[in-house]
Amino acid sequence: MGSDEFLKLATSRKSTHRFLSDPVPDEAIEKMIEAARWAQSGANAQPWEFIVVKDKETKAKIVDIYRLYTEAAWDIEKTRLKELRHTAFADGAPTSPQGFHEAPVFIVVCGDPRPVQASILITHFIHMEGGPMAHFMKSMANATQMLHLAAAALGLGSQWLSINRISEPHLKTLLDVPDELTIPTIVPVGYPVPGQPRRGASRRELAEITHFEKYDRSKYRSGDDIYRFLLALRKRTTPV
Repeated sequence: MGSDEFLKLATSRKSTHRFLSDPVPDEAIEKMIEAARWAQSGANAQPWEFIVVKDKETKAKIVDIYRLYTEAAWDIEKTRLKELRHTAFADGAPTSPQGFHEAPVFIVVCGDPRPVQASILITHFIHMEGGPMAHFMKSMANATQMLHLAAAALGLGSQWLSINRISEPHLKTLLDVPDELTIPTIVPVGYPVPGQPRRGASRRELAEITHFEKYDRSKYRSGDDIYRFLLALRKRTTPV
């Protein structure tokens, strides 16, 4: 793949919110996980493992567990100004199952923090790159991003579902995940529903985010700039 092909893949990839029920070939899922296997990790610790879930009953239970997260999220999200609320909570907590429940495959991304001891010891005590667990979480994020890029390359759609401490214990019990591991993310995978409106991808202009030799203070965004950016972002990402 040349650089132009890669950029086309990266810029055309979008999150999928409606999936066909068509089965995804096992070899496609294997290729996605193979790509994730080669992600970067701190000190090559490779803390990731993946659970491929296809069983309809198990997926339905995962959807129910994820609702615990959305209910808790609404309790906090409703304290914001309405115009700044996440679009999924613009008018209250979602009441219908989210589109990801239609995906024929859920890839549950599991992480084992123990191999991260491969990194130098100071990273576990001193805030570096975000905090003591930063190497672990960034490693997991790298693997997850590879899953999404591989899905796009295979003509598949995918979605990023963050898992938090409210829903994680229930997921670990359901999937018999050992206590030492975490579940930071689930990636639903499938073929996108043709013709369905998809949230248009928008990105800040390259010139706005690129600096040379030192930070260009003329590009610094004030608090008001950030507020206007958030308002514009909410308008662009309002679901059709």
